[in-house]
Amino acid sequence: MQYEIIGGNFPVVVCTLSSGETVISEKGGMSWMSRGIDMKTSTGGGIMKGLARTFSGESMFLNYYTANSAGQKIAFGSSYAGRVLDIRIEPGKDIIAQKSSMLVMEENVDIKTHFRKKIGAGFFGGEGFILQRFSGNGMAFLEIDGEIQEYNLSSGEELVIDQGYLAAMESTVSFDIERVKGLKNIMFGGEGLFVGLLKGPGKVWLQTMPISNLANAIISKIPSGS
Repeated sequence: MQYEIIGGNFPVVVCTLSSGETVISEKGGMSWMSRGIDMKTSTGGGIMKGLARTFSGESMFLNYYTANSAGQKIAFGSSYAGRVLDIRIEPGKDIIAQKSSMLVMEENVDIKTHFRKKIGAGFFGGEGFILQRFSGNGMAFLEIDGEIQEYNLSSGEELVIDQGYLAAMESTVSFDIERVKGLKNIMFGGEGLFVGLLKGPGKVWLQTMPISNLANAIISKIPSGS
């Protein structure tokens, strides 16, 4: 598969497929496509797998798009302003991403619901227990809120974050939470009671404008009813 990401702050992934090649997206993800592409809707592994996927913010059914001849094009547009992160998934190198991040992926990539192992990170981590885990072999394209900042953490290296800014990370990176120090910092610092702690080794991708922050900013500007 060949692909191109276009559109700036309103990105679209345009995939060029070979004959018989298939890409997968959640329902409603396709923007436009050539006539020579067939669509099939499936749970992607049975009803239980489809139901499990809904916990990570995706739809129960997936759409499979297969080219019936070479050179067929299909495009998938992001749901909001931001960036599309293209990641090659390789065997033994899984990627953990924020829920609802999957835009489109190749057929040999598998998506599963991922539960954070540490109870504290789930209760106080700001994004809940449930994330998405990508495994297999192929390209995956993720929707990112705002711009992308990439860090390569060495073994034992730590990065403190506001949890909503975590877009994706390699499965070798651990995620935990720690309490903000100092009563004045907790009460007046605006960061809440806990912050996130990422620990290497591995690569992490941060996003500059979590959609929840953007929504809260817009809501704060809407005049309240009389």
